[in-house]
Amino acid sequence: MRNPFRLFLGLALLTPVFAQRDIGEIVVQADVTTIPLTITSASPELQNLALTAFNTHGRYRLVASGGAYAVEFAPAGANQVTVTITKGSAGTPVHSQTVSGTNLRNALLRAADVAVTKTSGMHGYFAGKLAFVGERTGKTEIYTSDLFFGDLFKWTGDGKQVMGPRWAPDGQRIVFTSYRTSFPDIYVLELGSRRISLLASFKGTNSGGRFSPDGTRAAMVLSGEGNPEVYIGNASGRQLRRLTNNQSVEASPAFSPDGDRVLFVSDAAGGPQLYTVPATGGTMTRLSTNISKYCAEPDWSVAAPAKIVFTAGVGKGYQTAVFDMLAKSSKIISKAPMDSIEPVWLADGRHVICTFRAANTRSLYLLDTESGKATRLSPAAMGNASSASYLAQ
Repeated sequence: MRNPFRLFLGLALLTPVFAQRDIGEIVVQADVTTIPLTITSASPELQNLALTAFNTHGRYRLVASGGAYAVEFAPAGANQVTVTITKGSAGTPVHSQTVSGTNLRNALLRAADVAVTKTSGMHGYFAGKLAFVGERTGKTEIYTSDLFFGDLFKWTGDGKQVMGPRWAPDGQRIVFTSYRTSFPDIYVLELGSRRISLLASFKGTNSGGRFSPDGTRAAMVLSGEGNPEVYIGNASGRQLRRLTNNQSVEASPAFSPDGDRVLFVSDAAGGPQLYTVPATGGTMTRLSTNISKYCAEPDWSVAAPAKIVFTAGVGKGYQTAVFDMLAKSSKIISKAPMDSIEPVWLADGRHVICTFRAANTRSLYLLDTESGKATRLSPAAMGNASSASYLAQ
């Protein structure tokens, strides 16, 4: 008989949640560095989706006319969109390109990413994919969708509790934790075949599975030897190596962008804090975030490798924070009147997706780490949605 272990934050935050209702968009004062943008399309469907996408982006300010740039989207086939960009009142041509996608909706989001790059120099994030835990059926299940909840698909249906879905970098697999056998074990869902296989099922608890950036390795937390510790193995969960060895609790492993280090949470200092350890083994090193006695659920940015986003205890609740390793400073970046937890980076190193958690609701929000602007992504009809993972496209 295994003794289930309740991982802090990995399974549930134990501090009482705020009782506020769910909120819509958190509006912040306009940033003077925003780019005024005019978006047009002869297709109402494309127009509405483009407006929805750009409205989440903290770098832009949408205007009806007179923008620094004008961006036009035109359907060019069943799965193609032509994006045309002009600059200023003179309409100086900047760029025109026909972009293909898996369908018209996906082509529009890819074309919008092209517009972001051409007008700001930043990498776009609109065409990325989500994996998350949804409760539309009343049970927790693994779903995937595009960033704005189109192309929604439910992958599990056994009614067992699931948590922590994470994309493999090839986009063909999702690793997650489930109580399919009444104990927390780590599984891999293969999207092509819909096959679900075990990655780790040892005595004790198995959770926090996450693939390396090249997809060849997986980090996880196992307690089979008596204490929850960070392990690393190959993509099949074999050749396991123990990376931590102490009497503290470890959770939430994540790889560095180059795959050389593993970032994780440990209460070795008396409360949960962020640490790193070489992926080949070695001494664990604490990151001096100096912002809270409770730091957990970290994610390391690929686009901005000096930045780590995490959940920080603030007062009686939790907010999303960013640690800048170059500046050696941290900042609370969410302004939610409720818990803002489970943050993950998007492709541009500026925006994140996090879960806004009130007393009885969980919703996914897109958060601009520079301005604090938050925009709800998960629709009310979805019910509770949480624990998102983002796959760049």
